[in-house]
Amino acid sequence: MNRLTMIMLHVSALFTRLRDQERGATATEYSILTGFIAMVIVAGVGLLGTSLNLFFGFLTTGVKTALGIP
Repeated sequence: MNRLTMIMLHVSALFTRLRDQERGATATEYSILTGFIAMVIVAGVGLLGTSLNLFFGFLTTGVKTALGIP
């Protein structure tokens, strides 16, 4: 084989090894997934808090009205 062919084979082998390494990609995927889950949890807790605040506000108003408290 000539020198150019040998260089091309080595470069091809290097790219194949780099492509097959998935350790870093997996860690990145897990961190992105964890970030999305955290955002969903924060949004859900925020909406739940708002709903609970409205519910207890209506409950407080109803109790005050029933007892005749201004």
